[in-house]
Amino acid sequence: MEREKRYSAMSEYELKQEIASLKEKARKAEQMGMVNEYAVLERKAAMAKAYLLDPNAFKPGEIYEIDGDPGVFFKIDYLNGVFAWGYRLGSAGKEEALPISMLSIR
Repeated sequence: MEREKRYSAMSEYELKQEIASLKEKARKAEQMGMVNEYAVLERKAAMAKAYLLDPNAFKPGEIYEIDGDPGVFFKIDYLNGVFAWGYRLGSAGKEEALPISMLSIR
C-alpha cells in the first residue's frame, strides 16, 4: 500500500496537480448531489493551495475577508505553518484556525 505524500513535501507542480484533481472530484460530487463529499474535497483543495502561498504575506493583528464567505472577516492572532489562528469578527469569540488560502489579501 502506497502512502500518500504530505502536502508539505510536495513540489509546486505536484500541488497544482493535486488541486486540479481535487477540484475535478469535487465537481463530480456536486453534480451527483453528494454535498458532504463536495465540502470535504473543497476543503482539501484549500489546504493544498495554502502550501503554494507565502505565510509571511499574512500578518498577525490584520483583518482579512474569508474567501467563499462574503462580508465575513477574520482577525489573525498568530500563524502556525500555513494556518492562521484567530477569530471571525462579530462571532462569539471562539478561536479557530483557517488555511491561509481561505483569506483574501486586499
